[in-house]
Amino acid sequence: QVQLVESGGGLVQAGGSLRLSCAASGRTFSSYAVGWFRQAPGKEREFVAAISVSGGITYYAETVRGRFTFSRDNAKNTVYLQMNSLKPEDTAVYYCAARYTFARGSYYYGAYEYAYWGQGSQVTVSS
Repeated sequence: QVQLVESGGGLVQAGGSLRLSCAASGRTFSSYAVGWFRQAPGKEREFVAAISVSGGITYYAETVRGRFTFSRDNAKNTVYLQMNSLKPEDTAVYYCAARYTFARGSYYYGAYEYAYWGQGSQVTVSS
């Protein structure tokens, strides 16, 4: 089992940047594909980005593509979501999620595909 802890959220003005981190403990992270999801008040949780076990493959929701960058450092058991050009509509609680996989090049964008979740980190973008 793996435990996930997000950090790096906060309040930022529109156009600004934040970097979220998700640190894993309990198991080596290098066999887990990871995803970021977000949930705004009154809305369903939505997919943001995914990264493969190796980190060589990333996939983004259309709403964040070109503004967000997902990376991972398996040696540090940590993934990062660099968020640039933030918009008020990016305001949400951001969750990282992980799933064990043998497929080093696979990524997953369905919430149901992930077994482990962090507690979430609030990101607020003011206009």
